[in-house]
Amino acid sequence: MKLLITGAKGQLGSELVRLGSNHELLAVDHDGLDICNADAVNLLMNDFCPDVVVNAAAYTAVDRAESDRDAAFAVNRDGPANLAKACERVGIPLIHVSTDYVFDGSKIGSYVEDDPVCPLGVYGASKLAGEQAIQEHCSHHIILRTSWVFSAHGHNFVKTMLRLGSNKSELSVVADQHGCPTAAAELARGIYALMDSGLDDSVWGIYHFCQPDPATWYSFAESIFDAAARQGHDLKLNRLNAIVTSDYPTLAKRPANSALDCSKFESVFEVMIKPWRESLVEVVNELKAQ
Repeated sequence: MKLLITGAKGQLGSELVRLGSNHELLAVDHDGLDICNADAVNLLMNDFCPDVVVNAAAYTAVDRAESDRDAAFAVNRDGPANLAKACERVGIPLIHVSTDYVFDGSKIGSYVEDDPVCPLGVYGASKLAGEQAIQEHCSHHIILRTSWVFSAHGHNFVKTMLRLGSNKSELSVVADQHGCPTAAAELARGIYALMDSGLDDSVWGIYHFCQPDPATWYSFAESIFDAAARQGHDLKLNRLNAIVTSDYPTLAKRPANSALDCSKFESVFEVMIKPWRESLVEVVNELKAQ
């Protein structure tokens, strides 16, 4: 299968490239394709003629988006719209990655795909606008909402915690925001699994994909440092404090609960998503080897 992958140097893009040896890949970052440029998108589609497009490109700076609204909407709404229109024109599917931040966090329990959306900040609003643009312009689409992505590449919570834990003896981490950590590698495996299952008119739509089980940033950090200690990382940290959101103000408001129910994905594509703690051990080990 010929795949066009955008956002190739990001966390997910890197794993899609690493795990995509069974496919013919054209993996591009911003330098290779500005998805906000409709003419460039159409030109590359005509030149490469992919069977499927996987959009892993995104503006993900949640706090910076509050003062950089135009850029966030350009990448997260207008870029996906350009890809959707191009895919519709040539009659191929678009697989797009969205976010748990389309929800406001007020629900008790995990969110399902048809729960009401109500983003709290610019980042979530821009990602929701991207979902809506794809639904409007591309009849053959799969939108995957994911959360709290981590890997051995790029910027993420795991790498930040290990960096801080190697330099500081005490850290404070928010313990009243709930979500589902998700390894980029597991998300990439899920994307390849859904393609391998066969894409037909019965599968188009929105799905949730994250790893069980829900955690807080604090419990996630505890697991990170436990895995790091077991694998011999050089840590200075000896005290981890649990704090509340109001103790750590940020420019963008985060949902108190953004846990996602992934049973629809597992049922439709017959995929069992493994727990994030298993993936965390793999990522921490990879970081130790770097």
